[in-house]
Amino acid sequence: MTSLRKNLAVLLLFLSASPFLHSDLSSHAASSPPPATRPRIIFMNDLSSDDNFEDDYLDNDNHSSLPEVVHTMKTTKLQLHTQLCQHSPCLENQEPCKLISKRTGCLCPGFSAANEPPHAPRIHMLQPISKGDNRGKIEVQWCAPSSVVSAYKVLIEGSEALEFQEVSRRGLIGFLEVGTKVCVEAVNSAGHSVASDFSCTRYDPPEFADHKLLAGVIGGGVALLLLLIIAALILWKYQLRKKAKRDSADGLGNPSYSTEGTL
Repeated sequence: MTSLRKNLAVLLLFLSASPFLHSDLSSHAASSPPPATRPRIIFMNDLSSDDNFEDDYLDNDNHSSLPEVVHTMKTTKLQLHTQLCQHSPCLENQEPCKLISKRTGCLCPGFSAANEPPHAPRIHMLQPISKGDNRGKIEVQWCAPSSVVSAYKVLIEGSEALEFQEVSRRGLIGFLEVGTKVCVEAVNSAGHSVASDFSCTRYDPPEFADHKLLAGVIGGGVALLLLLIIAALILWKYQLRKKAKRDSADGLGNPSYSTEGTL
């Protein structure tokens, strides 16, 4: 009976203390910080539009279900047109490369700035004119540099410089002596190019085809004349030998013949 009373007392004491325990658990739950959330991830489905997107959040309880990322590729104009423009720096009176690039989307070579002196042009050739009124005069041809150019100057050793337009790639410079130095210089508002090994050359006249033909004709004539002389000498010697044999045969043909008379 005494033990039963003790059990009832303990039960009443536990029931009276349970509201304080419940309130303590509730306050602990309320004061604990909320569970940490993962940062927001934005997945873009189309790179060509800035407004077409959606926000996705990762679930804290289910880490296995992740949204599928769609990879898209955007083809740019640079990828479609990677070929160089059909523009030669050695031909004159061409359409500017910038206009060709704007029309076709091709790529132009890099140019130095307009406020920098131009690079040196490259001499293509020095050749004499073979036909027309300027026959015998020398023409210089050059290729433009990758720079902004407003004019070209041809510098001739011992003569005054000749100026040509920016679209020019050739110029008539008159008569030159063999070994004369000729340089082509590019000019713009910032200055002029510096002479180099490929922008200067010395005049070395080429051999024309008619000169070669004339030399061949002369050589052939001399060879033919030598052959005729040799043939004439051989024929002359042959005739001499033939005559000598004939004279010898006539003297031995009649043994009774004598200059002193008959026997």
